[in-house]
Amino acid sequence: MSTRTVAGAELRLPNLPDPERVQRISSDAQALDAARRVADQFAPGAASRDRERLLPWAELDLWSESGLGTVTVPREYGGADVSLATLAEVFVILCAADPALGQIPQNHFGVLGVLREIGTPAQKLRLYNEVMVGRRLGNAGPERRSAESSTILQGTTRLRTTPDGLRLDGRRFYSTGALFAHRVPTRATDDEGRAVQVWVPRDAPGLSLIDDWSSFGQRTTASGSVVFDNVAIDPQDVLPIWQLADRPGLYGPISQLIQAAIDQGIAEAAVADAIAFVRERARPWIDSGLEHAVDDPYIIADVGRLQIDLHAAREVLLETGHTLDAIASSPLDAESSARASVAVAEAKVLTTRIALEASEKLFELAGSSATRAAHNLDRHWRNARTHTLHDPVRWKSHLIGNYHLNDVLPTRHSWN
Repeated sequence: MSTRTVAGAELRLPNLPDPERVQRISSDAQALDAARRVADQFAPGAASRDRERLLPWAELDLWSESGLGTVTVPREYGGADVSLATLAEVFVILCAADPALGQIPQNHFGVLGVLREIGTPAQKLRLYNEVMVGRRLGNAGPERRSAESSTILQGTTRLRTTPDGLRLDGRRFYSTGALFAHRVPTRATDDEGRAVQVWVPRDAPGLSLIDDWSSFGQRTTASGSVVFDNVAIDPQDVLPIWQLADRPGLYGPISQLIQAAIDQGIAEAAVADAIAFVRERARPWIDSGLEHAVDDPYIIADVGRLQIDLHAAREVLLETGHTLDAIASSPLDAESSARASVAVAEAKVLTTRIALEASEKLFELAGSSATRAAHNLDRHWRNARTHTLHDPVRWKSHLIGNYHLNDVLPTRHSWN
C-alpha cells in the first residue's frame, strides 16, 4: 500500500487463494450444489455478523475456494459459463443464508459481464485466469452526490495521461465488495471525456479503502469509500465502457437480475423465520379459543398469501433468467436488449415487494416477542429496506409501462 493513505483507511489486504484449493465447477448442477454447501456454512453466523458487524473475511475465503466466482467465466477460459437462471438461483440461495455476505460478489459478476462484452482477447485471457484461481473482483461504486456528480453516472474520477503514464484520481462510494477484493474496478472519465472502467489491483500504491459504511441494513457489505490518489494504471487494465451505450448488450439486465435475486433471498429467509417463530414460540390470541398459534385461521391465511407472493416472485425471477439466456443465445439487437431490460424489471418489482412484505409481516404473524433484540429478526426488514433502494422500483414500473404503451426502449446502463 502507498504511504499516502487517508484517515480510516483499511490497511488489511485479502488473502490470495491457494489455486490448489479452488474447486473447479463445470456444470450448472455443480454450481447449485456449491452454493448450497457454502450457504449452509454462512447461515449459522448471519445474525451475529449483522448484530456485531463482523466483516466476513474468512467466509469470503471459503467462497473463493468453492469455485463460485468462476461460474460465469466462458468455457474456453476454463469456466462453467452457467445459465443466467442458475446464476440467479445461486444468489437466492446465498442471500437466504446471509444477504449481506451474499451481496458482496454482485459486482464480481457485474464487471465480469462488462469484460465479456468489451474486453480484448488479451484482457479476457489475463483477467479470466485471475478469476479462475479464486481472485475476487469488487467495485468502486458511484460518487457521493455533488455539483459535479448529480447522478450516479457522473463524477469527478479521472484517468489522466501524464508523462509518466496513466494516472487515476478520485473518490468513490457504495463500493460493495471492494474491501475484500483482489481487484477494484471503477468508472472514470478519460482525457477525451469518455467513460472507461479501470481494473485497479488491490495493492496498488495510492489506492485506499475506507470502511465507512454505516447503513442500518446490509451492514457487513462494507460498501464504503475508495480513494484513488495518483494511482499508476496499466493501459491493459482499462475497458472502454463508453462503447456499451452505443450497442445492445446484457450487462445491465444481468446486473439487475442479481439485484432481484438478492431481494428474493431476503424474502425467503424472512418467510422461513416467520413460520419457524409461529410454530415454536408464538401464542394464540386470547379471543381465538385456540391452544396453538399455528391453528389461528388468520395466521394460516396470511402465511398462505405470503407463500403465493414468494412463489410468484421466484418463478418470475427464474423465468427472467431463462429469457435472458434465450436472448443471449442469439445476436443481440435493440429490441432484444430492450426485452431483457423489461423482463428483469418485472422480476425486480415482484422481488422488491415480497422482500418488504415478508420482512414486515414476520412481526405481525410472530407477535411482540419476535421484536426482542436477542432474535435479531429485524435484520430481515433492515436488509430488505436497504437493498431495495439500490435502484427505485417506481422507475421499473415506468419502464415496463412505457415500453408496452409507447414502444419506448429502456435506456442502456447498469440499472436497466
